[in-house]
Amino acid sequence: MSEVIQAQALQCAQLLSQRPRAALLDALLSRALSFTQRLRGFERYDDFRLERVGDTPLLVIPSVFNPRLLRTGAYFAENLGAHVIVPGCEVLDMGTGSGVGALFAARHARRVVAVDINPAAVRCAQLNATLNHLEHRIEVRGGDLFVPVQGERFDRVLFNPPFVRGIPRNDRERAWRSADVAERFAAQLGAHLKPGGYALVLLSSFGDSPAFVSELARHGFSIAPFAQKRYVGERVVIFKVAPP
Repeated sequence: MSEVIQAQALQCAQLLSQRPRAALLDALLSRALSFTQRLRGFERYDDFRLERVGDTPLLVIPSVFNPRLLRTGAYFAENLGAHVIVPGCEVLDMGTGSGVGALFAARHARRVVAVDINPAAVRCAQLNATLNHLEHRIEVRGGDLFVPVQGERFDRVLFNPPFVRGIPRNDRERAWRSADVAERFAAQLGAHLKPGGYALVLLSSFGDSPAFVSELARHGFSIAPFAQKRYVGERVVIFKVAPP
């Protein structure tokens, strides 16, 4: 690992950490917010729900990551404008979930391949591609990480990964819990980027996000903040990850 990449990784990891006083305040505010959300019925994660991100309607089915209730999916998608997904590019949306990232990318890309290990997410993303009349640009495949796209390369790779370390107990938990996704993603990413291509990876101050930063740096990728937002109890950062 070069000194430049090591310094970048340290700065990025610091973005995902919080000072003790700020962390305590966030924890208290987060509990209050969670109580309010329960009163409003937001805890019904496994219901069929019709959501909207911007002007885009989304059907979210049971066991699929809800981009509105859990915030990060909607925030990621809203940052995928034409300055990022340039016309004519090919995009891989890793861990697509409801397909929200694929939908926003498909407005500009020539082709989007959306991948998820959860069979329910594959069905959900297919439904949302049809609902938004983008099925001609979005191909949804089932499988683990890069397995469904062996031998293919992309201009952009999008990933809102599971950044809590642990063994998922079911398909729903695969959206946020994993034992080794950080290591496997970092090891395989370079083989799936076209020359000049890069990845956008969303990480959070919640969980074990610094592991993604350190693994990507260990494999020689440059890492820089692309966009960030602070919520009650959480800081979310989208990183631009590029080969050396």
